Amino acid sequence: MKKIRSLLVANRSEIAIRVLRAASELGIRTVAIYSNEDRFALHRFKADEAFLIGPPQGGEPVRSYLNIEAIIAVAKEQGVDAIHPGYGFLSENAAFARACEEAGIQFIGPTPDHLEAFGDKTAAKKLAVAAGVPTIPGTEDALSDPSEVAAAAERIGFPLMIKASFGGGGRGMRVVHNAEELAGKLAEAQREAGSAFGRPEVFLERYIARAKHIEVQILGDKHGNVVHLHERDCSVQRRYQKVIEEAPAPGIDRRLIAKIGERCADACRKIGYRGAGTFEFLYENGEFFFIEMNTRVQVEHPVTEMITGVDIVQEQIRIAAGLKLSYRQKDIVFRGHAIECRLNA
Repeated sequence: MKKIRSLLVANRSEIAIRVLRAASELGIRTVAIYSNEDRFALHRFKADEAFLIGPPQGGEPVRSYLNIEAIIAVAKEQGVDAIHPGYGFLSENAAFARACEEAGIQFIGPTPDHLEAFGDKTAAKKLAVAAGVPTIPGTEDALSDPSEVAAAAERIGFPLMIKASFGGGGRGMRVVHNAEELAGKLAEAQREAGSAFGRPEVFLERYIARAKHIEVQILGDKHGNVVHLHERDCSVQRRYQKVIEEAPAPGIDRRLIAKIGERCADACRKIGYRGAGTFEFLYENGEFFFIEMNTRVQVEHPVTEMITGVDIVQEQIRIAAGLKLSYRQKDIVFRGHAIECRLNA
């Protein structure tokens, strides 16, 4: 691990602790940042060094972890070799990844170009189609004009789903059952997308009512090696937020899982993807339909780690250091069953 001797975690809470542990096990010096509101948080004390960042007391703590200039300043001052963004905040922010590169600091994640490509849901869908990954019938481009949306909806048919083109997490998403609902649901989705992501554009997809939500975890290095870590079932949700995640997914033929996993790995090989990523699918009646690609480690990654024995965060760090993956596809097998439950206050 000569290329990464010290690492800054640009995040808070449990993911920061997770990264700090992985780095410590690899013998890497760690630096944490914290807002004034997080001055007693555990991640501050788990790092070798920690620095207050962001607005003074009374300011919004989230702003601290979105302050690219301040984060880069601490990283340069401390002479760190790399920054791990965790998940959320700046983890999928191409501007942050570029700022790291310009400062001579390794961003632990995909390239800025891949962050941009997969951050645009319609562009990601086109990449999936080009790689032979099955997708849900719908529009190919982002739409904003109501007349264009209405024409596209007529072609696709009802029921359909309106989705924000530049977001996720269920925001800017509405189910439309008939033409009479379309205008009102479109206005709601665009308002929410504009507020949450700063972009009101949407795209349309056929609505699959009784599908399972299946994720495929992948890892790719800088040498063209890509593996998939099989799947997670995230079907139990409330308000489009995942509540129960488990691996392996019950009731799905393992041969189908292996096939879709290899397609995801092939897609990443074709574009030279590096780092961790998650392909999300809807599954119904023996068919998988691509939803989106998340270019980061996800909150539910521990269920995959528990039954594969692969430390995904350590692999992220190794990849960023220019090392090859520690595993070949044949090495990755499921042993047992794991379930994660999120408690939502």
